Amino acid sequence: MENKAAVRSKKRSLFALTLVFGPALILIFMATRGCDHRFKTLADYGLVDTPTFTVYNHKGKQQQTLQDYQDQIVLINTLQTTCPHNCGLAFFPLTQNIYKDLRTNKRKKLKQVRMLSIVVDSLGNPVSEQALLDIQDMLRSRVEGYDPEIWQLVSADPKIFYNLTNNGQKLIVKDTKYFGGVSYNELIMLLDKNNHLRMVLNGHTEGMIRKMKEHLALLIKQYDKERAQTQD
Repeated sequence: MENKAAVRSKKRSLFALTLVFGPALILIFMATRGCDHRFKTLADYGLVDTPTFTVYNHKGKQQQTLQDYQDQIVLINTLQTTCPHNCGLAFFPLTQNIYKDLRTNKRKKLKQVRMLSIVVDSLGNPVSEQALLDIQDMLRSRVEGYDPEIWQLVSADPKIFYNLTNNGQKLIVKDTKYFGGVSYNELIMLLDKNNHLRMVLNGHTEGMIRKMKEHLALLIKQYDKERAQTQD
């Protein structure tokens, strides 16, 4: 059972995120279920399924679906062609707080994690192949140790990833308060090894980037615990 202080803390987190996202994105809350006093698991919002999309990685240009990433943890976000200086996400905190950890630990626990960035224009629309390749060049020049095996670029309509509904609330919201007028320009999704959505956060601030890093660590810890239990 969660103690009263933990429940109050969870309610404050939910209220804060409601203020950030608005009631239309109530899906995006930091829900955790107490497993015991020392361990928590992330809520499961169900399967994310997509048609085929084009990915640019260490093997070049490939046709993939999310099923090709089963057995890997996946972070999904968008990158605008106006990045790195004008982005829906906090670009430099993303590179320093998440990508740097993925790169420096790619042969350890984080080897199971991939980041997929859908390249879009400033309004969240799909872009040409050349525009995507320009973003890839930008990452190579601006991000230390950029590795396209870890940080992969996607050519697709972002709606195929973000077109989700929970309790009647849609994840895609059009509003001028979001970068480019659409919510998914600012959102980071965390998918588990079965392509299930486990967390969505607004990555427009460094604080929320750090929160996503914490939730990623929690999901990895959950898998570690499950593996240890099977070995007992």
